[in-house]
Amino acid sequence: MEEHKTCSFIGHRKIQASQATKQKIKNIIEKLIINHNVRIFLFGSRSEFNNLCHLIVTELKEKHQGIKRVSYTCKSETCILESEREKWEKVCSRFQKREVHLLGFEEELEHKNKYSAGKASYVERNQAMIHNSDYCIFYYDENYNPPMRKKYKHDLFLYQPKSGTKIAYEYAKQMRKIIINVALL
Repeated sequence: MEEHKTCSFIGHRKIQASQATKQKIKNIIEKLIINHNVRIFLFGSRSEFNNLCHLIVTELKEKHQGIKRVSYTCKSETCILESEREKWEKVCSRFQKREVHLLGFEEELEHKNKYSAGKASYVERNQAMIHNSDYCIFYYDENYNPPMRKKYKHDLFLYQPKSGTKIAYEYAKQMRKIIINVALL
């Protein structure tokens, strides 16, 4: 029997995803499941793209057996394991006085530098995800720039930070991974 393949998702924090784009992403993921035996899906955090892909994989999980959602976490991040999700949704809903839905995962992985990495720990996390993937699905728009910000709290001037998605995309190319960039669809 063929070994299960792995796919990671990395994209900009904010995306413009139409219904047609969502359907194309769903079709791509389903083809990877059916035609390439992809069963393990790796997710980072803090992006609309990751959340969208998580919803799609969760939906496909009902149709295709053996799907596993794995959360790669950075410093000060955590995930809710599927076995605990319902309990924590109730707790959060009571606390926030509104219905809360959390993303569930079958496993959480912490990369070896999770607690020693600095501000850009997400870069190392993304590289670990890419390293452990057979396929990398990106939402990478080469014209996208993150919002300007201060380097330090009391700085007078703003600077243009690098896009974490761009850094990850270039790393995946360097590692010769199979890349699917859905921003180009």
